[in-house]
Amino acid sequence: MLLTVLSLRGETLGLHGVQFVQQWDTQSPFSLIIFLWEIRNAQCTTIKAIVSEYAVTGNDAGRGTLVAALAEAAFLIGLERNSDAVEMASCAPLFVNDNDRRWSPDAIVFNSWQHYGCPNYWMLHFFKESSGAALHPSTIQVSNYNQLVASAITWQNSKDGNTYLKIKVLNFGNKAVDLSISITGLENEIQTFGSIKTVLTSGSLRDENSFQQPDKVVPVESPISNAREEMSLVLDPYSLTSFDLLLDPSNSTMMHSVPESSLHSSDWGGYWSDAHAIHIP
Repeated sequence: MLLTVLSLRGETLGLHGVQFVQQWDTQSPFSLIIFLWEIRNAQCTTIKAIVSEYAVTGNDAGRGTLVAALAEAAFLIGLERNSDAVEMASCAPLFVNDNDRRWSPDAIVFNSWQHYGCPNYWMLHFFKESSGAALHPSTIQVSNYNQLVASAITWQNSKDGNTYLKIKVLNFGNKAVDLSISITGLENEIQTFGSIKTVLTSGSLRDENSFQQPDKVVPVESPISNAREEMSLVLDPYSLTSFDLLLDPSNSTMMHSVPESSLHSSDWGGYWSDAHAIHIP
C-alpha cells in the first residue's frame, strides 16, 4: 500500500513526513514564483507541490479572453520548467452552463444544445504532450525585452511513433519578434519536412469565443518548410507559439544526448548582440 502525505500549508514542508503541498492560485500567476522558490529550497528535496486549482480572474479575464489564456500559458510554462518541484496541476474552472454562470472564465461553455471552448481551453492543447515528455533545462537571456517565456520538451506521438522536439514560446509584448533559432546537441537530426508551427493569437487581447463565434480565438497550424537546426521564424505579438520539430526516426528509441537550442531576436530593425536567447543545455 502506498501512502501519500499531503499538506495544505507551506510551512509544514519537510515536517511529519509531508510529501506534497497543495496550492491554490486563482489570482496572479506570478505569486507562484515565490511558492516554487520555497519548494525548491525546502530541506526535504522529495517534497513536491500539487497545484490543485489555478485560474486567472478579474476584469481582463472577462468570460474567457485571449489575455487570460496567455497569462495561464505563462503560468503553465513556469510549472513545466519547474516540474521537478511540481507533481501535477489542474485547471479550476472547467465547465460552465451559460445559463448558470458562477465563475468566469471557464474553459468550456455549454447550454442545452451547443458548446464552445474558451481561449484557455485551446491554450491547454499546447501542453497535452507535456505529461511523460522529456523536459530540457533552458534559460532565456533577454536584452531590453522581458516579454518572452519559453520551454522545450521532446515527446513521442503514440499514434505513429514519431518523436518531436517541441519549443513553446510566449510573446506577451505588443510587437512581433524575429527569431533566429539554432539547435545543437541532438542525436536525432531534424527532418526537413513534417514539422508544424502552431499559433494562438487574435486581433485584440480582449477577444473571446462565443456561441456566435466559437472559433474566433483558436490555434492555427501551418507546416514549417525546410525545417533544420538553424531557422529564422517570427513570433506574433500577444501570442503563444509552438514549434513541433520532427526528429529523424533512425535513433528515436532513445534520446541519449540533450539538445541545445538558442533563439535570438532582432530589435525590429536593429540586431541585439545579446538579445533573446533560449539555451537548452
